Amino acid sequence: MKEACGVVGVYSPGQQASKAAFFGIHALQHRGQESAGIAASSGTNIQVKTQMGLVTQVFQEKDLSDLDGYIALGHTRYSTTGSSHIDNAQPFLSKSDSVEIALGHNGNLINALELRNELLDLGVNFQSSADSEIIAHLISHAPASSWAERISYAMRKLHGAYSLGIMTNEEIIGVRDPLGVRPLCIGTLHDGWVIASESCALDHLGAEFYREVLPGEAVLVNKDGLKSIYQKPNTDHVLGNCIFEQIYFSRPDSLLNGDLVYTSRMNMGAQLAKEFPVDADVVIGVPDSATAAAVGYSQQSGIPFTEGLVKNRYVGRTFIFPDQRLRELGVRRKFNLLPQILKDKKVVVVDDSIVRGTTTPHIVDLLRKGGAKEIHLRICAPPIISPCHFGVDMAKKSELIASNMTVEEISEHLKVDSLGFLSNDGLLKSISGNRDQYCMGCFTGNYPIPIQLEMDKLVLES
Repeated sequence: MKEACGVVGVYSPGQQASKAAFFGIHALQHRGQESAGIAASSGTNIQVKTQMGLVTQVFQEKDLSDLDGYIALGHTRYSTTGSSHIDNAQPFLSKSDSVEIALGHNGNLINALELRNELLDLGVNFQSSADSEIIAHLISHAPASSWAERISYAMRKLHGAYSLGIMTNEEIIGVRDPLGVRPLCIGTLHDGWVIASESCALDHLGAEFYREVLPGEAVLVNKDGLKSIYQKPNTDHVLGNCIFEQIYFSRPDSLLNGDLVYTSRMNMGAQLAKEFPVDADVVIGVPDSATAAAVGYSQQSGIPFTEGLVKNRYVGRTFIFPDQRLRELGVRRKFNLLPQILKDKKVVVVDDSIVRGTTTPHIVDLLRKGGAKEIHLRICAPPIISPCHFGVDMAKKSELIASNMTVEEISEHLKVDSLGFLSNDGLLKSISGNRDQYCMGCFTGNYPIPIQLEMDKLVLES
């Protein structure tokens, strides 16, 4: 499963905002590792630098010095619509007769092709195959005179997931779609403000968490401070917070819906222990996203928690491809075993999810070779039976193992002694909110808004 994107907007009078944006998107690197970019302004024109690679590969001290100004917008990307190419790197610049903006987007539109054709008919030119550029042009070319009117116009047309950072030469605007699919929060920084995809980015900047942007809300920051400029009515009273933000995407030190993600994941593990108890010697988590859940399983079950797998945190993206022999080592590039800890032990292995079922067999094989006597796999998410249409490059339905096999068949395929997936109700018990607050389409096939077709991420490629 691939991540979404990270957005950080900074308004900091008297300070160089691009440096704050750099550290903000560096804290959000887990959300996307394909490209990074920063736009900045000192109150006149907007300058942008984008490049393929990790944040620290893209920006050096000189790059940030060149991006002068007290307003900045940063973005780190994983491609969900449009290929991994420099033309699709964000923030996007869009200019009309009346305004110039830079825009960063986290999410995915389900009506991107229709909107793109509308804008082409109006004579708008496109430089990329990303749906994010569509949003930027839609807002800058909106038939409106105020930002509230522009956002209102765009929201009437946009269908899908979009948490946006928008920068003018004088303001920062944050927008969250009416379903609230992707997170977006606000923090105070000295005499300024920060808008970020996750609260962990605020912590790295020394900013104070203020609140989350509400679903359907647009907030604006300028010399007069922060104000809410638009709130789209939610007549259906249905939200679509992505539940995988709780399970996997967000960093464990971030706040979602007022709760620490680490605590929610511990609750998932504890609920798993209630639903699928087993006689075992140790509990381990697949690092890092399942560590908190493994701790929760251990505390609820009374089975000791230990580290059994060590993750190479520097495996990341590389431009050096391994030869065939190294490629065959597969999962060993990412994980290494502690065989003395697991030898002759009955082991509970907690993981966050199973998507295609291609990586898990390698982990199981690694544990078997390390001497594990029994392997009891526990997944702190229900079986994934449907793809995501709102900003997660998960897999096609035909590629999802739980869409094509029963739990018993998956257990046999993975060669584990037992397998347990957290139930839908158990997952909801573990986190704040109720069923109508979350999108659980990947587990149920029922989405908060109608999805007619399975979309190709390259649908806008020429």
